[in-house]
Amino acid sequence: MSDLPLSRVEFTPRSGFDPASWYLRLPVVERLCADGFAFDRPVTVIVGENGTGKSTLLEAVAAAWRSGLTAADRLWSAGSSTEDTDLGRHLTCIGPRPRPHGGCFLRAESMHALFDSADATRPREGDQQLNALSHGQSFLQYIADRPVGVGLWLLDEPEAALSFQSCLALLGIIGDLAAEGSQVILATHSPILAACPDADIRVLDGTLDDPMPSTWEDLDMVRGWRMFLADPHRFTRHL
Repeated sequence: MSDLPLSRVEFTPRSGFDPASWYLRLPVVERLCADGFAFDRPVTVIVGENGTGKSTLLEAVAAAWRSGLTAADRLWSAGSSTEDTDLGRHLTCIGPRPRPHGGCFLRAESMHALFDSADATRPREGDQQLNALSHGQSFLQYIADRPVGVGLWLLDEPEAALSFQSCLALLGIIGDLAAEGSQVILATHSPILAACPDADIRVLDGTLDDPMPSTWEDLDMVRGWRMFLADPHRFTRHL
């Protein structure tokens, strides 16, 4: 058994499961239902084009993990959204017991609500409220404010909130979390965040091979950004 907080996710359909659910047509979900999804490194980076299922996968894992926490932690996530699927109800998270309570699930569309809850419980007088900071500042501050300890960190496209320098700062934080024994699962379009040292990179490309292992150098987005930065006009002249 892996020492990671989450070593594997398996599909275990429960009451109310609809075999006609749209998300079952996503290759990554189809593969998850058939074979499960194993994690063997402290940091997993998931990349892929829009629509390949990155957010659907992370949302479902977050819902399954949160439902199994033995002590409620309303700051681990903002809870579900009306746009979320019910896939998380039909997943089983496998890992050590008791389940560690550190970490969090952060995604752009629920940060404001989550930071409101955090502001209401922050004990230190004089601290600036998270939602009074910039998007990127509040994101990094929230992670810094979470209690130190082993846990599961699920980050869905955090680069939406971050500058170049803040992405580098987040890389440092992710390295610290992994060194402390935590686990990070990150969905991103950022070649900076995908460059996290020793990460297990998985690519979703909308085929039945999803998720495929890759190296950073072989990622389409890395090649694309390199070509764009070398000659922006090569791309913009076609617009």
